[in-house]
Amino acid sequence: MPRDADDCMDFVADCRLRMATDLFTHVWDPVVLAALTVGPQRRRALRATIGGISDKALTEALHRLTTNGLAERQWYAEAPPRVDYALTPLGRTFADGPMRALATWVTRYGDDLFAAQETS
Repeated sequence: MPRDADDCMDFVADCRLRMATDLFTHVWDPVVLAALTVGPQRRRALRATIGGISDKALTEALHRLTTNGLAERQWYAEAPPRVDYALTPLGRTFADGPMRALATWVTRYGDDLFAAQETS
């Protein structure tokens, strides 16, 4: 059977499915993305919106999201300097696609998930 670049039968490190699921492996990344869906925000506003996130965790999440092209950092030469973070078009497709689908699923099946975890 011929294989092409999109094939992921062996689930190798560069598999697109693994690449996509890695976007959910860091606890805070989807939360930060969800917080950015309302529009560009400064770090302080993000930290206030996201309960329980440390400054270090926010810094790391923003770095991963910008590195993956899902968020962008916009620096403004003002006094004092201002930095905003926003979703990129790619980040918007991720938030409106897989993240929204997951939110719909967990809203519908979250109680079943909790019940299964309690019986384990």
